[in-house]
Amino acid sequence: MPRINDGSTGSLFDSPAEAAERATAPLAVRMRPRSLAEVIGQAHLTRDGSPLRKLADTDSPMSVLLWGPPGTGKTTLAYVVAGVTKRRFVELSAVSAGVKDVRAAIETARGALGMSGQQTVLFIDEVHRFNKAQQDALLPAVENRWVSFIGATTENPSFSVVGPLLSRSLLLTLRPLEDTDIQQVISRAVADERGLSGRITLAAGVTDQLVRLAGGDARRVLTYLEAAALGLPDGGELTIGLLERAVDRAMVRYDRAGDQHYDVISAFIKSMRGSDADAALHYLARMIEAGEDPRFIARRLIVHASEDVGMADPTALQTAVAAAQAVQFVGLPEAQLNLAQAVIHIALAPKSNAVAKAIWAARADVAQGLAGPVPGHLRDASYPGAVRLGHGQGYLYAHDDPVGVVRQQYAPDGLVGKRYYLPSGHGSEARYADRSERIREILHGSPQPAVEPGTTSGRERAGEHAGSGPEQPG
Repeated sequence: MPRINDGSTGSLFDSPAEAAERATAPLAVRMRPRSLAEVIGQAHLTRDGSPLRKLADTDSPMSVLLWGPPGTGKTTLAYVVAGVTKRRFVELSAVSAGVKDVRAAIETARGALGMSGQQTVLFIDEVHRFNKAQQDALLPAVENRWVSFIGATTENPSFSVVGPLLSRSLLLTLRPLEDTDIQQVISRAVADERGLSGRITLAAGVTDQLVRLAGGDARRVLTYLEAAALGLPDGGELTIGLLERAVDRAMVRYDRAGDQHYDVISAFIKSMRGSDADAALHYLARMIEAGEDPRFIARRLIVHASEDVGMADPTALQTAVAAAQAVQFVGLPEAQLNLAQAVIHIALAPKSNAVAKAIWAARADVAQGLAGPVPGHLRDASYPGAVRLGHGQGYLYAHDDPVGVVRQQYAPDGLVGKRYYLPSGHGSEARYADRSERIREILHGSPQPAVEPGTTSGRERAGEHAGSGPEQPG
């Protein structure tokens, strides 16, 4: 059944029955903000002049889609608008409602608008679960502004919401809650009379562990807090042990800003480099359980796919990039599957660091001043006067040759014959090794000896030593 507020009181919980319901409601429901000022996080959506603020403070009809990860405040924002407005508020869940329910709610709203001029806010949670026919049923009401529509979705509306509804609604994106936001949610729930009313205290480390378990989800952290505090006497202390038993999750010794962060990500990278998929999956699971930012993990996969696999399996980079995109589109927990697939692909792929060594050596030479002038026949000849300067003269167009490769100097004079890319014989790179040798014979007229970079690794010479930056511990 839909939840309906007629707008006469501006509250969703004013009747005795609803007050009783609120008293026994989950902690996450009891702590739901009552005004935009109480909303934690999402300041870009609640500041003065924002569309959501206008919807709450004025009588102007408006339709919006709230898109963001679970537990970031989509339903909360809809309820806040309902709590401060004089509009009727009707809530439907796309999990249980059908076209009949949608049309009935719209007809009632249309009648109220015609009879008394009273507007209606129609909130549909998880609107992405509606099929095309169900979403199309909303179009007349949104188009004619019979209702102010608020839809909440965890999936990208570009893929999950039909184009006509998307074009008629303002898309507002909610951001994952920061650790400081989750800490504030916990503190408020412990102290507020609607929550635990200060009846318990939190032992050292409990707040940090709750933040890690939350993964940016305020609803999840309040659920865990309520479960852990259940049965504690007034004045009792919630310890790490009680929390672990209550949520059945052991505390992962992992500090996203300390040694554990660098040690685990280093072991993760080295396990993939060493082709141990099982160990790599262990460290992936450890980071996910500890609440590590999945975007950080995805970035490391992208780097590793080129640094330690490279041309031995060029598809590894495609898999890593696809996993990173999945993290953005889907988010955790589902994106753990995409990350795991990328980890397994990269760990089992043939390995080569020839790509990495090539760019490190090239950068090291440039840094040492080995960067002669560009050969005249390669210079830009597209502007007036370039011919007079001799630019482009003698340039040979490679496509005019049947093979597609012509003998011609491309490198500056001081670097002719210098070899940076020294392909291995691993995986797909073996065929690139053969092709690169044949191309060099054409370019230079005779087989060229491999000129290894200096005894110091190119990476070190280019100032890119492992672990030198916050995302290079491997």
